[in-house]
Amino acid sequence: MNSEPFTNTNAEDEYSLCKTLGPDKCKTVLEAHWGGSWFNQATVTELANSGVNALRIPIGYWAFDNKDTPYVQGSAAWMDKAIEWARTAKMKVWVDLHGAPGSQNGFDNSGQSGEVSWQKGDNIERTKEVLKIMGKKYGSKKYVDVVVGIQLINEPISWGNNNFDTTYQFAVDAYWAVRQAAENKKLMVIMHDAFKGVSSWEGLPERTSAGGPESGLLGIDTHMYQCFVKEDKSLTQEKHVEKACGWATELKKSKGFLSTYVGEWSAATDICTYPDGTNTAGATCNVDGCQCQSNVDSKQWKQPMKDAVRRYMEAQLDAFEHGANGYFFWAFKGPGAWSWLNGVQQGWIPQPLDDRKFPNQCKF
Repeated sequence: MNSEPFTNTNAEDEYSLCKTLGPDKCKTVLEAHWGGSWFNQATVTELANSGVNALRIPIGYWAFDNKDTPYVQGSAAWMDKAIEWARTAKMKVWVDLHGAPGSQNGFDNSGQSGEVSWQKGDNIERTKEVLKIMGKKYGSKKYVDVVVGIQLINEPISWGNNNFDTTYQFAVDAYWAVRQAAENKKLMVIMHDAFKGVSSWEGLPERTSAGGPESGLLGIDTHMYQCFVKEDKSLTQEKHVEKACGWATELKKSKGFLSTYVGEWSAATDICTYPDGTNTAGATCNVDGCQCQSNVDSKQWKQPMKDAVRRYMEAQLDAFEHGANGYFFWAFKGPGAWSWLNGVQQGWIPQPLDDRKFPNQCKF
């Protein structure tokens, strides 16, 4: 979400950045980022003051094992600092393994975009070894009051080079790898739904012997966006709100058999708003005074856009409060509708979070 470390390079992910710069220069660039103003104790305090009570913090496998890769280490020390900042702010933390060996999805957020080779060679075993390290460290008594969960992996795809049955077995094995390594026997272990929907994981509590949602030992993470697929790009904001409200039923059903968390969501939709407050789907418009969310800096949003985005935010908050066990906005900082702090400062995220400018949209 922050392009500054990539300035004056052609790198598109952390792998290619370190490969391009070399280890010494890459370490210097990343240390400047980790220790800079992007995320620090003041940020955590600001988030806590806005109503956020937990942080899902991503980390790559290379923080613990960078053998035979261009990656440099150092991020684990900053994870430790972030956990302490959260503790000071009386917040909880999920430690999220966001990038796995070989890349689990080929997305830049895995650390290495392009080919997906996570299920090739010894990459899955290597992932489990990293998770053992994470389980031992973050599941220790030192962190029992602040680290409430470890996420096994973020967004493994279920197509192409990844086989879903293999991913499922990984989840079972990795659950036990973390569970056996952790001193904290109440630590939750969370698996992403691998883009298959939570219903595909209904048997996971039995396969892991974790018990049902009442045990608090096992959770599933599902990511809910309305800005990536063609069907969503054709919706008006009213339809986005309607769809968000519908998520509550789906989530409530799934949390009956498995603790269900919306690990990522945002305020982003492809809409344009007109001066009279109406809106249309799209990324461009020619009417005088019209604004499109995707190509106008949120600092320049006029009231119709702010209202449209807030309506969608409120609907999602209501749906997740009604249906999920918890939820994490992506991200704390970023461009436009991807920034929690932007929303708080600009008025399209309610303060306090239960304030409603557009009440009863979902009619719960």
